[in-house]
Amino acid sequence: MATLWQLQQLAASQCFIRYDAHVGYVFIRRSHAKMSKRIAIVEDDAAIRENYADALRLQGYQVQTYPNKATAIQAFSLRLPNLAILDIGLEHEYDAGFELCQWLRSQSNTLPIIFLTARDSDVDTVSGLRIGADDYLTKDISLPHLAARIAALFRRQDALGKPQQSDHLLTLDALTIDSQRMSVEWNGCNVDLTITEFWMLYALAKHPGHVKNRSQLMQDSKIYVDDSTITSHIKRIRKKFMRLDSSFNCIDTVYGMGYRWNQTANQNSAGQ
Repeated sequence: MATLWQLQQLAASQCFIRYDAHVGYVFIRRSHAKMSKRIAIVEDDAAIRENYADALRLQGYQVQTYPNKATAIQAFSLRLPNLAILDIGLEHEYDAGFELCQWLRSQSNTLPIIFLTARDSDVDTVSGLRIGADDYLTKDISLPHLAARIAALFRRQDALGKPQQSDHLLTLDALTIDSQRMSVEWNGCNVDLTITEFWMLYALAKHPGHVKNRSQLMQDSKIYVDDSTITSHIKRIRKKFMRLDSSFNCIDTVYGMGYRWNQTANQNSAGQ
């Protein structure tokens, strides 16, 4: 079996390390697709910044880090990353991450942007998503879940360039969900959902009429948060549909149990 030092050298070039309880440290060849993806982390806490960077490099990504908005914009003006992870408060600037997100979105409509922050209020979350972030996560998320969220964004981005395949489509009257592209349409209009919101909606719509409790929604969406956060996500999903259709009422709250997709309401909305 290779020594840990040997595995570390391999990890620096073409592999990443995994620890297996039965055989010890083993190495796994990096995906060339991942090695071509460049991730930028903008975080003012050096220890947190490097912890995330090291973990993502071991996943096979190229990672650049920046401590503040100014250095990030200087670098991004020369070359945009393939995905950006932003904190909100950066050094002495309380909302620098929001400003950086707006600047990035002005440079690219398709660049995946994730907020990763300690600020978990609804006001901050809604603000981050409204100005163009694709996902909003708090720093209590585990590294494996962060990596899964990043991979999902890259899958969605890659899938947008591929032909639509019917076996990935879920259609319920006015609602169309493409699970490959992670896209949603209502009456032919795109509904701009985050990755978290997409999987929550998909979990409900895949089994219309069936109640999903909060634990099941967390499992389906690969997040672990408190009940109030699940409620906030559901409210935002509803609001996004209602911007397109003020009569939208297809997500029912089943008090004391959870939520369900109301197929009957869906049919009524589609017919109006």
